[in-house]
Amino acid sequence: MNRTTLSRASSLSFIALTAVLPNAANAESSDSDNSIIVTAQREQILTSEAATGSRLGLSVLETPATVSVVTGDDIRARGDIAIVDAVSRAPGITNNGNPGNGGLTFAVRGFNGQGSVLQLYDGLRLFPNNGTITFPSDPWNVERIEVLSGPSSVLFGQGALGGVVNVIPKSPNSEGFELEGQVGYGSQNSWNVAAGAGGPLGEMFAFRVDASYRQSDGFVDRGDNNNLAISGALEFTPTDSLTVTLRNDFGNANPVRYFGTPLIDGELDTSIRRENYNIGDAVMRFRDNRTALTVDWGVSDTVSIANTAYYITSNRKWRNLETYDWVPPAGGTGPGLIARSDNFGIIHDADQFGSQGYVTFAQNFGGGASNNLLIGYDLNQFKLNYSHMFASVPQQDQVALTGFNPGLFLDTVGLLPRYRTRTTTWAIYAEDQLKLSEQISIVAGIRHEENETGRFNFVYTGGVITGETPALNGGQDAFKNLSSTTWRVGAVYQPNENLSLYAQYATAVDPLGTLTTFATSAAQFQLTYADGYQYEAGVKGLFMDGRSSFTLAAYRLVKQNLFTQNVPGGAIDQVGQRSSQGIEASIDLELPGGFGFSANGTVLDANFDEFAGLNDRTPPQVPEAAANAELRWSDGSRFSARANLRYVGRRFTDNANAFRVPSYTVVDLGASYALTQNVALDLRVYNLFGEDYAFSTYGDEQWILGRPRSFDVAVRASF
Repeated sequence: MNRTTLSRASSLSFIALTAVLPNAANAESSDSDNSIIVTAQREQILTSEAATGSRLGLSVLETPATVSVVTGDDIRARGDIAIVDAVSRAPGITNNGNPGNGGLTFAVRGFNGQGSVLQLYDGLRLFPNNGTITFPSDPWNVERIEVLSGPSSVLFGQGALGGVVNVIPKSPNSEGFELEGQVGYGSQNSWNVAAGAGGPLGEMFAFRVDASYRQSDGFVDRGDNNNLAISGALEFTPTDSLTVTLRNDFGNANPVRYFGTPLIDGELDTSIRRENYNIGDAVMRFRDNRTALTVDWGVSDTVSIANTAYYITSNRKWRNLETYDWVPPAGGTGPGLIARSDNFGIIHDADQFGSQGYVTFAQNFGGGASNNLLIGYDLNQFKLNYSHMFASVPQQDQVALTGFNPGLFLDTVGLLPRYRTRTTTWAIYAEDQLKLSEQISIVAGIRHEENETGRFNFVYTGGVITGETPALNGGQDAFKNLSSTTWRVGAVYQPNENLSLYAQYATAVDPLGTLTTFATSAAQFQLTYADGYQYEAGVKGLFMDGRSSFTLAAYRLVKQNLFTQNVPGGAIDQVGQRSSQGIEASIDLELPGGFGFSANGTVLDANFDEFAGLNDRTPPQVPEAAANAELRWSDGSRFSARANLRYVGRRFTDNANAFRVPSYTVVDLGASYALTQNVALDLRVYNLFGEDYAFSTYGDEQWILGRPRSFDVAVRASF
């Protein structure tokens, strides 16, 4: 993306922000309760619709699958700084991010990575390339995050065996004007400022705009980082049955250029936790922009149509010295040295555009029986120009554990475009809910998808691109075609309106590595998708007059014809089969005296079932236990407080389970005091007990450490 394109992209959101605010000031104030204090009373998720679980408009109770929701109010009340922090509050989902995959990667139900856990933004698929997604990163404008656990290809396509994460932004509010803002400062010289507004613009228009900027010195040397997010949406409703929404979202992230802390003799040495062994002029930058036009038309009481056309751009750059290993001291005395290697410079210049839509037919048979049928299509094309300098002279040196000169990046060939890819996708799908009575329903779906992925190497003459050659099948082919048909069927039994028992069987497919950057070797050209299936049964319910809820699910998930890639760009290993089986549960209680309690957790057994002598080993980066808990209290008017606990079980970094990352528990505290009805002071303590922990890794013995004990204070306003 060039500078002019980037400027135009970000301006779409900024212009919307500046243009509508003056007009919105004249809008009527909302009649809703804008109390600044978040109380123990919460939105009842189980009775709300969750489009990530089904496009049929089913509530979570009506969906025969595990659908979890993290609300934007909870995200901001906890002070979650990044999307990955907010998503991993959901049951059974953990952070799998590192600098190489953009920091937005998750593990769900024993499967991990961009090839198994699909990501959406406002219902639109974000196609990864080279195992990487970098958008969105800031949670300020989030209305809610929905997680569908288990196979989801029938809804959203390949790469969704483990599950789907859908980040849903705030939408225009035609009912009344709303305005929010926040200014905060904290440890590591961290500060942020954010604002959002929405409301009607006359009788037919409504808007929503949000902007957020964060900056910090970080908790390692040369750890400065910043993040800008701007979004805007304009809604046009000419009739009660027709709505047209234009939306643009822009993100510009410069994350901390930290690839982890090397272990010393196999152990974490906390004396070097602030050291950053990257070079001094390291670069990591992610710029993303998404534009979408959505039309919703209620043709009649029984027929409705929805369609979204979109254009997404991503420009990412890395230039770092990425790998660090401890070298024992000669003679066995002294601290030793750190060997540094792998000077990698990479640029992703990606464009994704397409359209998806569906038509829904509703029919009421009477006596509690009805049928809802949805038929849809999905068209998408993804283009990537990939630049690198992998043929450069290797940069290798050894530095002291502390007090070293970080040096500068070595590139002897130039960071230039080396290849391009083009991936075209089309799919047709259908969903159906047949209600046999008020208590019993059957939900089913099917999807057929065709993908054509192409890859071409650029030819240089005299330093200029003069042509290109096919890159697939060892240079013999330009394109690879893959097709899949996936389906699911489930049943729901509701003995009363507050209780659901369900069972489901679902199938899915995952690509080899990343579909948009298909492997080039002749040995891998004949490979097709890995395929999988899941059995799941569970129960969901409301109690205490609907003020509290619970969920419980048990599943077995199997992936066959599997190939795994531990390191982006690394070797691909064939795995006959891997599986996981486990239990997930959640509970949300509204207690007397202004108290509330929420908890969720998972216990699972993930294994390689057939893997060249490594049977029964746990796949890398997969914790087999995880939990979240929250205790909150509010006096109902001026004061609220909450304590949050996050537990992640031990993981391994390699297939043989020779390298283990220990479990960790982190506790955060927060309190809010309402200075007025519309202004509050927030105090937060992150990592209360100062736990030194690794939330992810970059190699077997290079741990990416979490934030140390930190304090933040913020002033928040809502009108």
